Amino acid sequence: MKLGQIASSLGAQLENGSPDTEISGVAGIEEATEGQLTFVANPRYAAAAKVTKASVVIIAADFPALPMAMLRSKEPYLAFARAIEFFYQAPSYVPGIHPTTVVHQSARVGANAHLGPYVVIDEDVEIGDDAVLLAHVVVYRGAKIGKKFFAHSHAVVREHCQLGDSVVLQNGAIIGGDGFGFAKDEKGRWQKILQSGPAIIGDRVEVQSNACIDRASIGQTSVASGAKIDNLVQVGHGSSVGENTLLCAQVGLAGSTEVGENVILAGQVGVAGHCKIGDGVIATAQSGIPNDVPAKAVVSGYPAIDNKLWLRCVAIFNRLPEIAKTLRRFK
Repeated sequence: MKLGQIASSLGAQLENGSPDTEISGVAGIEEATEGQLTFVANPRYAAAAKVTKASVVIIAADFPALPMAMLRSKEPYLAFARAIEFFYQAPSYVPGIHPTTVVHQSARVGANAHLGPYVVIDEDVEIGDDAVLLAHVVVYRGAKIGKKFFAHSHAVVREHCQLGDSVVLQNGAIIGGDGFGFAKDEKGRWQKILQSGPAIIGDRVEVQSNACIDRASIGQTSVASGAKIDNLVQVGHGSSVGENTLLCAQVGLAGSTEVGENVILAGQVGVAGHCKIGDGVIATAQSGIPNDVPAKAVVSGYPAIDNKLWLRCVAIFNRLPEIAKTLRRFK
């Protein structure tokens, strides 16, 4: 693919290079070779960008000039993500139903569906057009799923859950598994609380491998349109996740947590039950959130506090032995 065509497709400005240069693929900045395209968005990689063997580098509009061809973009990371699509051809799945697929006679599956080996679709299920369900996907009775559903092998949608259009479930994702609800009886034994409420998933939601969005005891668990759920995330029963929110790997939301729009919870963030996380909040990795967090706050640590205060606290923590030694002199 010619460099000029790439620049035009990405809406990027070509500098210091010929539009006729042939680009054969994409690679990381340190691994790239001649004929490949790479990118740099973080200034920490400026030195690596100067010595990369790539033929062209996607950079930000204000990034310092490099000795090779450059594609300047307002969003270099997004531009690189789109460039990958020029060179990688994802597998395509022709419409058809594998002989081992089991579809209940009352289920309704839209046009152009691809149903792979050992897929099971239970009674009263509705699935829209252009669905792809790969091997061993199971959809329980009464589930309603929109158009362009893509479920990788061993994904499960439980009974009466509702999914919007263009939802992607990666391998082993579970939508609507029972919430963790138990109550002790008079003999001190744990009795299961029936989990009657479905999980409701909006449009363009992606749930990655082995993540679980639990159903609610009453009411519903909801994930709004555009949200992205990473591997091994737990969304507890009765919780809600706002539009375009990111829940990164191993995030855990206890029951009845409310997470706003455009929130980013980084890896291993834990949120106690019944907390409200405002719109635009960022919680850094391994933060523990036991209380409500106001909109647009950036929090860190446990218990989670303002990120700047947390950084100051950490700096002092590293000096505690020295401070304690100094204080003992005044006894």
